[in-house]
This record gives sequence, structure tokens and C-alpha cells, in this order.
Amino acid sequence: MHEGAFIVRIDYIAMMGNEKQERAGRRLMGQELLKDLGLENVLVLDRRDELSEADVLYSFALDELLCRSTGKGGPSICHIWRHPRGFVMGLRDSRLPEAASAEQELQSAGWATAVRNSGGAAVPLDLGVINISLIMPKPSVESFHFHDDFERMYGLIRHALQETGCQVDKGEIRGAYCPGDFDLSINGYKFCGIAQRRQTHAFIVQAFIITEGSGQERARFVRKFYDQAVVGADSKDYPIVDADSTASLEQLTGLGPDAGEVFVESVKRIIRSLQTEAGIIDAEAKMAMPSQEQIRSMAEVMRARYAIQA
Repeated sequence: MHEGAFIVRIDYIAMMGNEKQERAGRRLMGQELLKDLGLENVLVLDRRDELSEADVLYSFALDELLCRSTGKGGPSICHIWRHPRGFVMGLRDSRLPEAASAEQELQSAGWATAVRNSGGAAVPLDLGVINISLIMPKPSVESFHFHDDFERMYGLIRHALQETGCQVDKGEIRGAYCPGDFDLSINGYKFCGIAQRRQTHAFIVQAFIITEGSGQERARFVRKFYDQAVVGADSKDYPIVDADSTASLEQLTGLGPDAGEVFVESVKRIIRSLQTEAGIIDAEAKMAMPSQEQIRSMAEVMRARYAIQA
């Protein structure tokens, strides 16, 4: 071998070794940052393929019951779920002048509808939208660290998308549906919204993540709902939705048509990296899964409490 070629080869090997060290360093740094999220020994409840329940409130009711259990000493839980055809409104949406007629039109078209008890505004759900709920105990009854809890979900999602090379920003996106300070976006397009529900001893941070399909089509669909529901309303009482504000991870990243699966596996990998054998054994021993009857009963209570008044 020519001497120059040999030197180049040695330099190449050294460079590869440095890259491995840098990657290892980045992983270690990432692991330290993950520990700051406070997600140690969280149980993963992946219900993405449990699609037999037609009621879109079923998963929200399950969140409510699991949160009660967590507040009584149960484990922290990461609940992952989907609904094939649901339209979930916020409390402010339910008070719009023509909300009842707009809801009836959705139901006639085969959409399961509901008003949720957490914050936020109207959101359409389908198989390309992944929902994640972080259900965790409050450090004390007097704890009102809303911002920190939102940050925890933001950190989880940002880390889950780190390998895409895309920067995940937070902050309200003008024209997006379900707007809020914790809109998550890539290149100015919203793909995720975050809401929160707090009980006395525990809380739920809920995120919807548009992973597959067209974000623009979903935004146009929400705009159509508001066009009907807001007749006679003050423009301050509802969001002005612009279709060009929203996109899916499939559109924004290189994750491809299976973006939802790839994203969820990344979330689960992060959660599991923070689990210990002893911690998970203890968490599983404290886990009390409510029955279907209990969940359906809670869903009916929630529907009666937050139903749109015709």
C-alpha cells in the first residue's frame, strides 16, 4: 500500500472513532436531559389498536379514572391512543351559537362527537392522529405548576423527533386550529397541540399529534365546523383557522407514510430508557385498570356534564 494511502486510512479510522465518541457523548447528554423531564418509571399503556369503542369520550374517561388512581398512589402512566373518526370540541366551542347544529351535521356524517373537560378547542381525530396522555401525581395539593407540566410533554415529543434532524418549536401558530402557547411546530407548521386537566392529587397532560396524512385537509375540516357554529358569535370567541397553518409529521419530516408508528416507537423507547426493573415492578403492582363498564359510565357522566345545550 502506498504510504500516503496508509496515512489517509489511519486518519479515516481516527475520524470514525471520533464520530463514535461524539455519538456516545450526544446519547449521554440526551439521557441527562431526559432525566430532567421527570418521567422515571412511567408505565406505557399503548391502546392504538383498540378501536372497537365508538364513543370518542371513552379514552378521555379512561384518562379521568387513571388520573384518580394515580392521585391515590397509583403509577404514572403514558397512555397512547387513537380514534378512527372523532371530533372533539373545547368548552368554548360548546357555547357557540350554532354549535348544536354543527355537531348534528358531524354526527349525520358518521363522526363521533364530544366536548372534552381539558382545555383547548376543536380537534378532529382519525387514525393518522396519535394522542398521548401523561398522567402523573402532583407533588402537593397546592401545586399549580401548569407551565412545567406542559414543558414535560414538549420535552418528550421534541426528544422523540430528535433523530429526524427537525427543530421542534413551541408557541402559538397563527391560523392553526386548537391554538395555544404550546402549539408545537416544525418550520412554522403546527403538528401538535397540548391541553391539560388537573385533579386534586394528579394531572393529565394531553397532546394530539398529527402524524400522517394532510394537516391542511384537517384544518379545512375544522374551519367548516366553525363556519357553521359561529353564526352570530363575536369573532373573539373562536379561532380563525387557516388551512396553511397545519401539517403532519409525514409532510414535515422524513419519517414517511408510517410516521405514526415510527414516532410512537420513539416515544416508547424514551419512556423505557428511564425505567428500572425495581421501579416498574413497583409501578405494575400499583396499577389498577378500570373495567369497561366503569369507563363507559364515566364517559356518560362527562357527556352529561359538558354536553352542548341546544
